[in-house]
Amino acid sequence: MRKMLECSQTKRHRAVLVGAGIAGEEGLAVDMEELRGLCEACDIEPVMELTQNLPREDSAYYIGSGKVAELRQALFLCEGDLVVVNNTLSPSQLANLAHDLEVEVIDRTNLILNIFAERARSKEARMQVDYAKLKYMLPRLVGLRQNLSRQGGTGGSMSNRGSGETQIELDRRHIEKQMAELRRGLREIARNRETQRKKRRQSDLPLVALVGYTNAGKSTLMNRLLRCFSVEEEKQVLAENMLFATLDTTVRRISPKGQRDFLLSDTVGFINRLPHDLVDAFRSTLEEALYSDLLLQVIDYSDPNYRMHMEVTERTLRELGAGHIPRLYVMNKSDVKFSEAELPLLRGDRIYVSSKHGIGMEELLQEIERKLSEGWFTVELRIPYDRGSAENLLREKGRVRSTKYEEDGIHIVAELNQELLQRCKEFLIGIVQGA
Repeated sequence: MRKMLECSQTKRHRAVLVGAGIAGEEGLAVDMEELRGLCEACDIEPVMELTQNLPREDSAYYIGSGKVAELRQALFLCEGDLVVVNNTLSPSQLANLAHDLEVEVIDRTNLILNIFAERARSKEARMQVDYAKLKYMLPRLVGLRQNLSRQGGTGGSMSNRGSGETQIELDRRHIEKQMAELRRGLREIARNRETQRKKRRQSDLPLVALVGYTNAGKSTLMNRLLRCFSVEEEKQVLAENMLFATLDTTVRRISPKGQRDFLLSDTVGFINRLPHDLVDAFRSTLEEALYSDLLLQVIDYSDPNYRMHMEVTERTLRELGAGHIPRLYVMNKSDVKFSEAELPLLRGDRIYVSSKHGIGMEELLQEIERKLSEGWFTVELRIPYDRGSAENLLREKGRVRSTKYEEDGIHIVAELNQELLQRCKEFLIGIVQGA
């Protein structure tokens, strides 16, 4: 079976965008604005929008039957050849719309999946995207084959019911086989990531992770810090003004003068209604945030919807299990709202900076150092040689500064948080520095 719609088409699609405002939900206008941006990222031209307020989503078509008729007329009037729906369609909704409208129909999830496929550069990212796409396709084969027949592909007419069902079964078995192969590869990726994390922990350097909404400026911030405070200046990351420019996690060492070094990781950006299939496929990548000592939540402060972006990021982090990790909010692109004389500005856990112009970078590093030191104690411990598991625990959960192997045991100076200090109090010699 031919793969789903691709972003790089020889002919640019003309799309009618469709959204439903469901009772009790907010933000349809913002969602539709974001959908337009997603279409542009996939080289699709939005030519018209249709929205409808409903008490609940229509189980057969997503929108009401009257709106379906209006949509058909709109496609004719604006010469549209594609419908993009601002939600994830069920298999039956996709099949019904594709059948009745006689044009290709894609939903928000399909659109995001294809942007990810276009942006994926590494083997790891491509495998993760491929798995998410196949997982999405599997229950929707009927609707996708109808889309294919509209494109003049090999899907053929669905009137030959027996042949169609046989082909769909063949497609299903082929997809399930591909998914099984990809699962094995993704498990290997997860094991490799775990090995990399253990090696980083052995370096005794704290890990700081950049998180935030897509296109908030995370990669630009990382590059600015690399240029100013790293011996790895040449190892800059891709930073472009586009959605989901970064799909691979990159880790670099930052070496501020007069402060401790730390590792900085750049992660894939979040978006409202980020498909669960993508979250599952990219879990090993997204989970980098789980092992961080500090999260730098980067916010595009110039965006009028920045509060919604913050909420989406907070929700996604909670779903990943990273909601408890200490956080510093980096209000990026603040030069749009403040004069340079007013920046950088610090308000509680928020620091207002401009990574593009390098404003506030030294102050940001000072705040990172302050946050990394909060709630941690520098202590000296003595661990008996027959309690090696305690040393392993310290290296995994704490920040070991020095180790000496003496006759009476292993003498370690390390930074521990309150929880780890309680677990290791039987080995405690003394506190060198309090929190």
